[in-house]
Amino acid sequence: MQYDFTSLIDRRGKDVLAVDELGSGKGHSPAAPKESFDAIPMWVADMNFATVPTVPQALAERANHPLYGYFDPSDDYFNAIINWQQRNGVTGLTRECIGYHNGVLGGVVSALNVVCSRGGKVLLHSPTYVGFTSALSNNGYDMVLSPMKQDEAGVWRMDFEDMEEKLRTQNIHAAVFCSPHNPCGRVWERWELERAMALFEKYDVTVISDEIWSDIILEGGKHIPTQSVSQWAQQNTVAMYAPSKTFNLAGLVGSYHIIYNKRLRDRVEKEAGLSHYNEMNVLSMHALIAAYRPEGQEWLEQLRRVLTENVDYACRYIKDHFPGVKVARPQGTYMLFADCTEWCKAHGKTIDEVEKACWDVGVAVQDGRAFHGPCHLRMNLALPLSRVQEAFDRLDKYVFNT
Repeated sequence: MQYDFTSLIDRRGKDVLAVDELGSGKGHSPAAPKESFDAIPMWVADMNFATVPTVPQALAERANHPLYGYFDPSDDYFNAIINWQQRNGVTGLTRECIGYHNGVLGGVVSALNVVCSRGGKVLLHSPTYVGFTSALSNNGYDMVLSPMKQDEAGVWRMDFEDMEEKLRTQNIHAAVFCSPHNPCGRVWERWELERAMALFEKYDVTVISDEIWSDIILEGGKHIPTQSVSQWAQQNTVAMYAPSKTFNLAGLVGSYHIIYNKRLRDRVEKEAGLSHYNEMNVLSMHALIAAYRPEGQEWLEQLRRVLTENVDYACRYIKDHFPGVKVARPQGTYMLFADCTEWCKAHGKTIDEVEKACWDVGVAVQDGRAFHGPCHLRMNLALPLSRVQEAFDRLDKYVFNT
């Protein structure tokens, strides 16, 4: 079946933060565009594509039954996850290793709470997902950032020497790992994962691996689960997943962990349950089951082709039309992390001025400074290609080549 990734869907008034909060002044939301421009939402990491039809069908069928009482996750729920994870070569996964969380960030905090003390130091790579920054800061953890480096081809790489120096000297007991990496879009190679996990093993560091983007791999890439690279990694990693990024289901709420180590798993599940608010929604359960069906796999493969085309278009356009703007082509996710440092220097502009110029013409990009990118823009490309083309046409005419 051919799915629709070209239609423009009006999301106004449909509970969409990326659209409804433009110009609201809340948080880091972009300003509303000038009157002569419509808004192209490119700041929040959700997609402007309709999800796989099996999801609304399943939700409508379940909602049609008028009782929504207490329940436990069904066998279908666990089997759907186990079967879905086999796509990445995961074998031997059992339902006991799977646990529910309302969100990945909540799961990250629950795991940190059982492996290190409040006020403890946690290693992360920078640039860093803004959600990690807020979640760790709000819960009293001290982030130790290991800056990544770009190689001669512009590919973002972990700095293993810097990682080891910080692990050796700063009494670090936990690391939050992002695979694929947000915001840089790296899909880690096996040797990179093996080397990172060897360092964490050497210094007895428990790893919390956020793999929410693991399905959004551009064509030619392959996700390798962190837990799969060694026996030590399997037993000392809390891996977090969700269907929300893959199928645009964030509004339904529902993530899950995979933890093979029983002692670690028992402690994380106990911590996650202390608030008594970490409970699954029945519609969320049916959405996951429906998304992880064969139709969802087919839909995802088509999505990957669409996103690959969008990313290639954007990267080519930047290279050909915006001298001084640098971007490393992401291998996963649908986000671009564009470095405007040289362009701003050459044109005597600040990143604030660049952002305002983008927002004025309706290109609602995100401030990269929240991700530790000092002169960066973060841009969501999960839109119909026609809207991506319109956005870059406006950037060309009104921002970077005025």
